[in-house]
Amino acid sequence: MRLLTAGESHGPLVLAVIDGVPAGLAINAAGIDIDLRRRQLGYGRGARQRIERDAVRITGGVRQGRTTGAPIALEIANRDAANWERVMSASPVVEPPEPVTRLRPGHADLAGALKFGHTDVRDVIERASARETAARVAAGGIAKALLAVVGTVVESETKSIGDVTSVPTFDRDAVEGSEVRCSDAAKSAAMVAAIAAARDAGDTLGGVVALRAVGVTPGLGTFAEWDRRLDGRIAQALMSIQSAKGMQFGDAFAAARERGSAVHDPITVRGGEFRRTRNRAGGLEGGVTNGEDLLVEIAFKPISTLMKPLPSADLRTGAPSPAHVERSDVCVIPAAGVVAEAMLAFVLADALCEKFGSDNVDDMCAAVERYRGRLRPIDLRT
Repeated sequence: MRLLTAGESHGPLVLAVIDGVPAGLAINAAGIDIDLRRRQLGYGRGARQRIERDAVRITGGVRQGRTTGAPIALEIANRDAANWERVMSASPVVEPPEPVTRLRPGHADLAGALKFGHTDVRDVIERASARETAARVAAGGIAKALLAVVGTVVESETKSIGDVTSVPTFDRDAVEGSEVRCSDAAKSAAMVAAIAAARDAGDTLGGVVALRAVGVTPGLGTFAEWDRRLDGRIAQALMSIQSAKGMQFGDAFAAARERGSAVHDPITVRGGEFRRTRNRAGGLEGGVTNGEDLLVEIAFKPISTLMKPLPSADLRTGAPSPAHVERSDVCVIPAAGVVAEAMLAFVLADALCEKFGSDNVDDMCAAVERYRGRLRPIDLRT
């Protein structure tokens, strides 16, 4: 499976094109819209989320509710584009908009302008914006639908915002009932208070998102080549999310300080299957899924647009200048979890197609069942 996205933050739309999805997969646009709405929610989001009402329009690759095997095209309209027609016009306008030249520390502004030779940072802002993640979440809806037919579910929860940390339980009702997507009610309230304090100070907050995939088929990925190891592929996908700055599988950072006897997961047999008595590896060994839940955590930095801007410089003159202020969020951690679900689901769906074929979903399911039968050869009565 391959994914491309296109579109600008204040352009007419963002879109995703997904190639390699098996034919015959049932797709419901309303189900994708649920995740798009989840992405827009969360305490600390900015005014933009009160303007947009994200909904997917499927314009290719799906007919009569089922995939055809052709590339799938998904479009999400930007309602706010109506207010930016002159600024974002694809054709030259009589009165060009004023260029953005004040650079924001922590954003792609300066790096992007230097790379592409832009004199107007707007050309960087529009594509580097996290508005692009709406297209990723829509594509993730397709990936989740494919994973569901083999019993795999991907979910997320906020682990920390600022210095407030909780222990994720992945209680779906509690998570989705929280303004910050944290299942611990007391910690959730403390996170809300921390975001409110940052907003009042003209500042922003980051945090950590926990991800879990349950029902993962063992044997996805491979140790045969470096670029096909599944942990590396997952890391690339998750670290490509805007503001992501670090991640770990299982207890990676704590394990780095301990002895192997305390870290590695003992192997046992239950119900004729090889299992582990704990899961500190996070479901991956040697770049291959081992059948346990896949556990990942991702650290996101605070949003780089501050209402009380940091000292900076002007792109054209080099003169000292406060950073540009672009309408933005205070904290995106609740939404980041939904985006991370989409990216993890896409990588797992890709690995599933790689191992079991991507022509037809029924053929894939039959191949998975045959494979699972091969994985249960142990009869403890003998």
